[in-house]
Amino acid sequence: MSESQNLLAEQRRALIVDEVRRRGGVRVNELTRRLNVSDMTVRRDLDALARQGMLEKVHGGAVPVAEASSHEPGFEAKSTLEPTAKEEIAGAAAALVAPGSAVALSGGTTTFALARRLVDVPDLTVVTNSVRVADVFHTAQGAAPSARPGAPRQAPATVVLTGGVRTPSDSLVGPVADQAIRSLHFDLLFLGVHGISAEAGLSTPNLAEAETNRRLVRSARRVVVVADHTKWGTVGLSSFASLEEVDVLVTDRGLSPAARAEIAERLPELIVAGEDEGGSATDG
Repeated sequence: MSESQNLLAEQRRALIVDEVRRRGGVRVNELTRRLNVSDMTVRRDLDALARQGMLEKVHGGAVPVAEASSHEPGFEAKSTLEPTAKEEIAGAAAALVAPGSAVALSGGTTTFALARRLVDVPDLTVVTNSVRVADVFHTAQGAAPSARPGAPRQAPATVVLTGGVRTPSDSLVGPVADQAIRSLHFDLLFLGVHGISAEAGLSTPNLAEAETNRRLVRSARRVVVVADHTKWGTVGLSSFASLEEVDVLVTDRGLSPAARAEIAERLPELIVAGEDEGGSATDG
């Protein structure tokens, strides 16, 4: 790379840092428009600045270091990010669930979207530490019409909601939740994450949530992470699982080819929602 290109990169990164500090955070797509560069260039700049400690990457963008690693957005704020991708991921993940399964859903807006797809799957047992997810099933059961005389009756889901302390994202965490999960076993765990990376694995900004997620992972026969492409490369305060502990990652078409290649080397299965042949990109 020439000296002039280095200078341009330094100027561009200085502008990014200034924008992040001035506004308290910025999204990748905003930076691509403002700087007139590619999405990949912006993400490389954010990676470099994060390594230098100038900012912290979060899903879809960056925030100042002072608030990044422990900052946990509320459920409503997160629900506005990548809504189309989350719905596509939810559809692909729901196809993995068979009637009669015991499944667990962690907290998060993507697992919330998945819950809405699972209300019609008969005879499920659902374990969750998400108040929002539990509400989806309870509301669906309350609104279900009575079966016609002689018609087969669909067994509603049995919902087990852990206790615990409520987080900003409406998850229940802490010792009460951990103890409830410890004695349970489920076929599938659908896990929403704050961040996922090759080095840090799965991470969250909430220390108590990290421990509860560890318990969920230990109790699952199969771990399925549901995360849109903006979560790749983001690192929260606390890691709770390595990529080697994940069986399937369900993501969207925005995931870069480089990220797909890296994930394919570490995970048995990568499902890219919305792609041909059911969305399965790799299957080890």
